[in-house]
Amino acid sequence: MTDSPDAAAVREEQPLSPEGPGDDAVSELDPQTRERRAAALARVRTFGDPVLKSRATEVTRFGPELEGEAADMISIMRDALGVGLAAIQLGIMHRLLVVQAGLDATPSAIVNPVLEWLSDDLAIAIEGCLSLPGVTVEVERPLHARVRGRDPHGEPVLVEASGLEARVLQHEIDHLDGVLILDRTEPEQRKGALRALREGETYSPPSTTDEDSRTEDDRAPEEA
Repeated sequence: MTDSPDAAAVREEQPLSPEGPGDDAVSELDPQTRERRAAALARVRTFGDPVLKSRATEVTRFGPELEGEAADMISIMRDALGVGLAAIQLGIMHRLLVVQAGLDATPSAIVNPVLEWLSDDLAIAIEGCLSLPGVTVEVERPLHARVRGRDPHGEPVLVEASGLEARVLQHEIDHLDGVLILDRTEPEQRKGALRALREGETYSPPSTTDEDSRTEDDRAPEEA
């Protein structure tokens, strides 16, 4: 993801999901919260919808209507218990994203976001996606990012992000370009995730411990 040959990826110990908690965490929520989350998720386009592989168009009109669109997205993101959402996930072909990287963070909207700079420092972490229910995969991304864009009123915005916020911004900008986490992960995980999505099952990458504990007889022919 960078031009530096010396950059090394650090593997995050804890899963980072730019777009919401896992199924285990959801099962512990109170009924009202689960109901709001289900209603929010019902508005999100999911795997197989061609819009997810399309590139959103630049926004040219700013003002109250766009501000209302962003506010609606923030509401959906919060109800879905996510930390980021791209307009294209709702079938809206605008280059608009919203992000709230943490419970104490202030939600914000960025219009026509551009990744102006990415660090050479990389990290591999597990990501999930509201548009790919039940699936998580490992994705390598720069640890730090600078994003330039505008707010819904057309005023310039510049975000210097690190850690989860940087990962969320990259994840959502990928959506605006028709790129999914399936396109960012390694081939074996992509294969497993696609199989799960087609069969209505769940998928998560095997842990390093699981891989190390497998015997040669347990490995697939191409791994032996």
